[in-house]
Amino acid sequence: MASSLLTQDELNVLAEGVTDGSIPVDTGFNTTARVKKHDLASEDSSLGVNITSIDMINERFIRTFRLGLLEMLRTTPRINPKRVEIVRFGDYLKSLTPPLSVNMVRMNPLRGNSLVVIDPTVVFSSLDSFFGGFGRGVGQLPSGRLFTPTELRIIKMILDVFFKSLKEAWSPVMELDFDLVSQEINPQFAQIADENDLVILTRFDSEGNNDAPGFIDLVYPYASLKPARELLRNRVQTGDGNEDSEKQWHLDLSTAVDNASLEMRVLMGSIESSFGQIEDMQAGDVLYFKKPDSAKLLINGIAAFEAQVGTMGTQAAVLIERPVNPDLQ
Repeated sequence: MASSLLTQDELNVLAEGVTDGSIPVDTGFNTTARVKKHDLASEDSSLGVNITSIDMINERFIRTFRLGLLEMLRTTPRINPKRVEIVRFGDYLKSLTPPLSVNMVRMNPLRGNSLVVIDPTVVFSSLDSFFGGFGRGVGQLPSGRLFTPTELRIIKMILDVFFKSLKEAWSPVMELDFDLVSQEINPQFAQIADENDLVILTRFDSEGNNDAPGFIDLVYPYASLKPARELLRNRVQTGDGNEDSEKQWHLDLSTAVDNASLEMRVLMGSIESSFGQIEDMQAGDVLYFKKPDSAKLLINGIAAFEAQVGTMGTQAAVLIERPVNPDLQ
């Protein structure tokens, strides 16, 4: 069988023709199409999860979480949220140093599992405060060191407050239920996503009474929030999501507006004059003007109604006839 491949000389001739323009290269179909590289193994972070709404949820969460810890520990820890970040799960794991309290959590109805990672400093600072101390933490724990039953009990108490506060913070968007799936000391054993998958990370920095730094991380798999992205974009509210309180707020606002004081004056007529004429006026001068068909009722200086001035019994009275058309003013 004869070979259909071009010889080297023929290839050289074609290359020279393309270079000098004698051979056109813009013929064919879809010549204006452009190719954009896409990695199927890489997840796109521009699919619509509203990070600003997560920030708002965290702001509501931190207020309730502080109050819950105050009630539990009888002291006020300084806990501040950092800005939400989108990172690769593998990069996040590399930034952690075990042992840590790594808690894998199921947040129904979100897909997959999330992580709540508590630094040992937070655990020991909370333990010290719970038993009447000053919230002193400890240094770096030895590798492989497990938490004692007492420490695990404190971790559970922190998680209970954490879940209750997070549930309340998410309530304007959707109702969440929390199930603790497992607990580890090494985050490498808590695989909620592949290394190249994206996760949404919020770190809450904590400082005890002795300024011992610590943190609590909340990690959502990016894919778990995709089904809720429309809710996050459209239904995040700045209130507490309580319809009864919203109705009461509107009622109180309406009552406050109804009780506002306004000045009402009746203008029976007006005259235009110059400053010189007014300056020359003396007692006994008579001013002539054409009386309008109706007087005007002014509310805070703005003409609102046409009216007739008269009496009712022994009192002067004003009969409102019609509203004033603002377009004719």
